Amino acid sequence: MPLAGLRRVAIVACALGALSVAGAGAAVVEVNNLILHADGGFQPRTLPRGRFAPIEFKGHFDVAAKDGGRPLVLEQAVIDFDRDGRLSAGGLPTCPPQRIAQASPEEARRLCRGAIVGEGRVEALISLAGGPVPASSPLTIFNGPRVGGDPTVVLHAQTTTPGTQTFAIVVPIERRRGQFRYRARLDFPPIAGGLGSITHVGVKIGRRFNAGGQLRSYVSARCSDGILETRGRFAFADGTIIEGGVEKFCRARWPPSPLGPSASYTSRPRAASSTG
Repeated sequence: MPLAGLRRVAIVACALGALSVAGAGAAVVEVNNLILHADGGFQPRTLPRGRFAPIEFKGHFDVAAKDGGRPLVLEQAVIDFDRDGRLSAGGLPTCPPQRIAQASPEEARRLCRGAIVGEGRVEALISLAGGPVPASSPLTIFNGPRVGGDPTVVLHAQTTTPGTQTFAIVVPIERRRGQFRYRARLDFPPIAGGLGSITHVGVKIGRRFNAGGQLRSYVSARCSDGILETRGRFAFADGTIIEGGVEKFCRARWPPSPLGPSASYTSRPRAASSTG
C-alpha cells in the first residue's frame, strides 16, 4: 500500500451512531500499525415492512495501534444511513452548543435534560512526557438546533487529563435522496492540543417522547427489503482513509398474504459488502 496520497481500505462494518448496524459478529480492520474494531446492534430486529417502528441502537468503535502506543489521530467520520431508517426530532427540545460549552457532563445533562437522545462513553490516549495516559468521559447526545433546515445532534464530553477540556460538537445530519436517507458528519477537534487520539466511542441512541399528543420515537426503522445498510468513512491525520459498508438482515413483519407462507419479494440491488 503506497504511503503517499490517500490510502483507502474497504471495511466490513461501520459504527458511530449508525442506526442500521446489527449482528453478532464484530469487524476488525488492520492497516499498517492501525487497528479499527467496530460492532453494533439494534432492537427489535423484527420490523414492519411498510411503516416505521421505534428502535434502539447500541454501537461502538475502537481504534488502537499494533505496537501498543498512541494510535493515529481520527479527524473525521462520515456515516450514511439506509433509507429504511428515520429520525424524528419534531417536538423535541433542542440544546444549543453554547449552553453546555463549559459544563461538566452532569451539568450538561441537567441544563438540557429534555433534549437528550442518547448516551455513551468516549476514551482517548494522550501522549505526555511520562508516556501515554488514558482519558475518558461520559458522552451525551443532545438534539441540536436545525442548520439549513436539517437536524443536528450535539455531542458533549469533558476530559480532565492533562487539564480540563470540554467538547460540545455539532454534528449536522443531511437529508439525502436515493439509497441512503441521511448523512452525518463528525469532525473531531484536537484533544489536548493535538497530543490525544480517540481510542473508543460507544453510544446508545433511542428516545420515546410525546409531541402534539402523540407518542414518537427519535429513531425508527422499517424492513422493506430484508436489509439495512450503513456506509462509513473514517479519515485519519496521516491521510489514511478507512471506508466501506455493511448490510445487516432484518425480519419483516408481514400481513397475511394470499400466496401463503412461501410468499417472497425482490430485494433492491446492493453493492458488494459484508452481511451478517
